Amino acid sequence: MNLHEYQSKQILKKYGVSVPYGIVALSANEAYEAARKITKETGLEYWAVKAQVHAGGRGKGGGVKIAKTLDEVKLYASQIIGMHLVTPQTKKEGKLVRKVYIEQNIFYDGPSEPTEIYMSVLLNRATGRNMIMYSPRGGMDIEGVAAETPELIFTEEINPKVGIQAFQARKVAFNLGLSGKAFKEMTKFVTALYTAFEGIDATLFEINPVVKTKDDLIYAADAKVVIDNNALYRHLDIADMRDFDEEDPTEVEAGKFDLNYVKLDGNVGCMVNGAGLAMATMDIIKMSGGDPANFLDVGGTASAERVEQAFRIILKDPNVKAILVNIFGGIVRCDRVANGIVQAYKNLGEIDVPIIVRLQGTNAIEGKEIIDKSGLKVFSAVTLNDAARLVTESV
Repeated sequence: MNLHEYQSKQILKKYGVSVPYGIVALSANEAYEAARKITKETGLEYWAVKAQVHAGGRGKGGGVKIAKTLDEVKLYASQIIGMHLVTPQTKKEGKLVRKVYIEQNIFYDGPSEPTEIYMSVLLNRATGRNMIMYSPRGGMDIEGVAAETPELIFTEEINPKVGIQAFQARKVAFNLGLSGKAFKEMTKFVTALYTAFEGIDATLFEINPVVKTKDDLIYAADAKVVIDNNALYRHLDIADMRDFDEEDPTEVEAGKFDLNYVKLDGNVGCMVNGAGLAMATMDIIKMSGGDPANFLDVGGTASAERVEQAFRIILKDPNVKAILVNIFGGIVRCDRVANGIVQAYKNLGEIDVPIIVRLQGTNAIEGKEIIDKSGLKVFSAVTLNDAARLVTESV
């Protein structure tokens, strides 16, 4: 589950991670009042006005502005709220901005220069251990740093038996070229950040940038947090932060029926039981000359009701020109799945796209007979090659 920046920072703060003082606002007037309150609490002028959407690269898309007066805060907030923000991580139509985050200025005057640092915490899939990835060259062009100067990207793996150690936090601060007060602040920051990562069962922390201020304080100037959905039962307070407005409506609807659905940009819908088989089915669709319109795993039961709801969700996509159903009958019998498909077809009324059904496993022959004798616009396939051929002929 993705979180907004302001939600991420609320969580980080609970674990002792230093974050700038900020207030979320739903309108330009609220933004104005938030800026006044921030100045009253911090004594600092200048504010960051940040669009709150589930996408990175907001600054590149005009979703982050620095205001030097209260009137500018109100102006920028009015411009950002309601805009469709287009970033390298959104679709071409962008994402509608419904709220902004007003935050204190951390680029104030001091005895030294501010520094922007990149830092993330994630799983190293090659070793099965969490790692901290960091670079002294943070900011909006971190992708360029990774491509052009990979020697400036450092990693620190954490042993899950003992957790992050003090020497590892010091090593991070040393590699970042910090000293004195900033060195001590960074070691505390890194330790708290990793503790938060483990504490909330996150799959990704990305802080870009971490800022060393001119007076050597360390702040998470931005925060992208992704939570493991399978662990949300342990964090009901975080589960309540889910923003359905930021998610695809069809994927939200599928979740209500316990269907694992992800919308894609292709023209062949697929309905499969099992994630591995779903991935293989998508490969078959691609090899046959089509493009997968979705990933959809109906699970091990594949009951008539679930099959019907799966069809409804797939057919909501106007780009779908054919549907490939690929079911392996292990826990569920193929004849029951076939009856479910026929029943769902009749309940949905006229379906104007061809449906290709491949059933293998328990009672696969009986299931094929049910499909063949249904009289519906449903074509049965025995092998993957048969399924691929029928997909090719349909799109």
